[in-house]
This record gives sequence, structure tokens and C-alpha cells, in this order.
Amino acid sequence: MNADSGAGPTTASQEVDYEAGGLTKGTNWWGAFVIGLAGVILVTGIAPIMVTSLGAASIPLIVVITFMGYLLCLMLAEMAAMMPERTGGLPSFVYPAFKDRYSTLAKHLNGGTAWAYWLGWFPVAPLNMILASFYLADRFNLNLDSGFTPINTFIAYWTLGIAAVGILLFLIPATMGIRIGAGFATVLGLLSMIPLTFLAVAWIFSGSADLGNLSGFTHLDGSGFFTSIDGTGWLPLYIAYAFLLTWNVLAMEAAACYIGECRDPERDAKIAMNLEGGYGLFIYTLIPIGFIAVLGAGALSNPDLVDPNTMFVTFAGEIFNAGGELLNWLIAIMLIVALLLSALNAIMGCARSLHQMSVDGQFPRFFQHINKNGVPSRAMTFNVGASLLVILLGGAVEIYTFSNVGYTAAIIMSLVAYYMLKKHKPDARRPFSLPGVFKYIALVIAAILFVIWSYGGYKFSQIGGTEIYFWLGWATLLAYIPFYLYRTRVQDKVDHPEDPGPQDPGRVMEK
Repeated sequence: MNADSGAGPTTASQEVDYEAGGLTKGTNWWGAFVIGLAGVILVTGIAPIMVTSLGAASIPLIVVITFMGYLLCLMLAEMAAMMPERTGGLPSFVYPAFKDRYSTLAKHLNGGTAWAYWLGWFPVAPLNMILASFYLADRFNLNLDSGFTPINTFIAYWTLGIAAVGILLFLIPATMGIRIGAGFATVLGLLSMIPLTFLAVAWIFSGSADLGNLSGFTHLDGSGFFTSIDGTGWLPLYIAYAFLLTWNVLAMEAAACYIGECRDPERDAKIAMNLEGGYGLFIYTLIPIGFIAVLGAGALSNPDLVDPNTMFVTFAGEIFNAGGELLNWLIAIMLIVALLLSALNAIMGCARSLHQMSVDGQFPRFFQHINKNGVPSRAMTFNVGASLLVILLGGAVEIYTFSNVGYTAAIIMSLVAYYMLKKHKPDARRPFSLPGVFKYIALVIAAILFVIWSYGGYKFSQIGGTEIYFWLGWATLLAYIPFYLYRTRVQDKVDHPEDPGPQDPGRVMEK
């Protein structure tokens, strides 16, 4: 991994032509890193589900896919440094990668990928506020017995109220500019990162861990790693659960959404993305390993002993050989703060993608608007409105299934875009450049993720009883089409009948 300026002099064919996002340059690598911690913090939701479903057999799956996430972060660092004025993270690199060779296809890939990424990220806000409301309701003994049934999931009135108010309040710091947003995220990030990091390593020295619990990477019932535990075969089972993992452990890429708002993006890209990927790999592997080593298969398979919703409290109690209300409050506060940070990023991050897609000409002009603080406030308001609707879906697994129809698809396209840039523009200026073999690594990861997305998604929806959410995700993904048609067939012709192309706030030619 060397910082360089490409293999040789840049020719006209090697120039990367792209539209600038036009957002305010108000942060640095630290701001991108702490806001991007929202992706790492999703460990609070996925780690309990994986270890209570697959036991120690989940660990190899978690490690392999999380390592793919780290490699993805490195590739995004290279592309972000190549296009320092581009905003919106991984989907925004697709258009410049394809436009020179496949101009018509590039527009559709650009818009479709950005919309898929939006579907992948905006539900994080309602999901995390729902989880946070569970902790708040439990700590304050709020009534969880009264509620209603949205589609097929019970959700209490308290959950609805707390989640809705939280989402609306987060719109305030989100629209106040990247500097305020980064400052807010720094406070939340430190309050959650420090205790989460401590829990990730404390079990190693606690004396309560038994690494023998990991031996053979067995399932909770003691059967071997290559055993079919549901009658459909071990490989289909792992592919199905990998679908849940990709929504979570690849989310370290969130930091890339803010590189275009860094004051020195060519330098900050590699720092922020390396740190985010490395920290994510650390947290996503050590936390579930700790759960297995400390709690063991017996406890993890018994919901009377370990509840996935409160597993961190149980885990901390075992590590410190203590319990009681004080510990419960400390862990609950840590998790609530972590969930709040992730919800903030969900409102801010993919709004940048919608904004950039509008700048590129594939989404209504409404989303191009930048407020006086230099951020896409209309796109973030749109995210809040959509989030309030998704609260009605209810639980984590339902929202994972719905949202990941878009998220993994967006990541696949960004990996293909990396291959295209690396293969067809090898001499383009690259302030940060990975070895050439990474273009093939990108294709291999994309192929693996395609199987997980296409087959694993449907398979998991059958295993988890979430088929209705899976198809609802597809319906939402296809909703991009009328937005695109409205922009290209109505707005562009009415507003600019002689110039139907995108009206960009800036165009940059990298040389």
C-alpha cells in the first residue's frame, strides 16, 4: 500500500472526469472517522443474533466477512483520494468509473447504486432508535404490554414514541453543518467507543473466559461446523446468515461518505478509512469471540439465562463477577449512546448519496439543495420522513432483511467500479494506491457478495420468516424508477429544454 501519483504521466485517457458534490469543507480525517463509527457500532445488534443462532460456528463467518469489510475500506480510500470533491461515499464512485466506456449504462448504475445505498443505510436510524427505546423502557420500567401489530411484529407505544422523537431531534445537529455534526459525533463516539473497546479486550484478562468453548467452531447443540442443523445443508445456512452479516460488518465503509467534506481529502482518505476498517475488524471479531468464550454454548442456547436484547449486560456481569443496577445502567447508557451515534450517521450519510445522485442528474432537483450550513438538508429531511415509516416494521431481523436488499447490492457495484478504475485508468493520479492485484481481489469479493445477496437474502427470509420484508425491500429498490423518470422526463425538459443534462454545482477533472 504505497502513496503515489500513478504509474506514470497522466494522459487525457487517464483523467477521471467527475461532478463535484459542492458541500462545505468543514472537517478532517477525525470527523470522518468518528461519524463513520456508526458502522462499527452495529455490532451491538448483530453479535448477539449470530452467537445465539450459530454459536461458535458463527466465528469463522464473522471473521472472513469482516475482513472483506476492511479490504473494502482500503479500496474506498483509494477511490476517495482519486476524487476528493466527490461526496456520498461508495455509490458516488460508480458513475466516474463507468461513464467513459458505458455512458448510458453509467447513469443507471449511478442512480441505482445510490438509491440501493440509501435503502441500506436510512433504516439504521429507526432500527437503532427502536433498540435504544427498549433499553430506556426497561430502565424506567415503562409499560411494554400495550402496543399494536405492524404487519406481523409487536411494537409498543413507548417504542414508537421514543424512536420517533429521537429521530426528529437528530435532524437538528444533522442540518447544522459537518463541523457541528462531527463535534456531536465526537462526543457520542468517545462515550461509546471507550467502553465498547474495553469490553472487547477485558474478557481476555478477566479469568472468566474459556477458549475451549471455541474448539471446533461447533453449533450450540455441539454438532460440528459442517453439520446441517436445519435440514437444508450447512452451506445454504451459512450463506443465509452471511446476508445478515453483510448489512452489519461491512458498514465500516460509512466514513467514506464524509471524505469529500474533509479539508485535505487526499491525505485524510487513507487515514480515516484505514482506522475505520482496522477498528471495525477489531470490534467485530473480539466481541462475538468474547461472548462465546465467556458465556458458553449452554447459556447462549438458553433464553432464560441469556437474552440477546440484554446480552451485553450479562456479558459484563460475567467479566466483572458483578451485577446489580449500577452495572445495568452503565451498560445500558453505553449501548444507548452507541445506538444514537449510529442513528445520526444514518440520517447524515446516505443523504450525501442522494444529493450527489441529484447533482449527477438521476434524481429530482429537490435533493440538490444545500442549506446555509453547507449540507443537503432536504435529503436529510427526506431520510427522517422515511425513517418514521420504517419504525412500523418493528424488529431488527425484519429491518435487516428489508434494508439489505439494497445495501449489499450497492457494495457489489462499488467493488466493480474499483476494478474498472484500476484496470482502465491505471495511470490516473492516485494519492493513495493499493497494489494492482487488488482489482482482482475486488472482483472476487464482489462475486462472493453477489451469491450472499441473491441467494442468501431469499434463503434467510425463508429461515427467519421475513419474506414479506424481503419483497418489500425489492419494491422499495424499484421505487427509484419513478424518481429517475420524473427527473429526466419532466424536470430536465421543463426546466432546461435545450440542456437536459445534469446541472452541477461543480465539475472536476483530475489530472
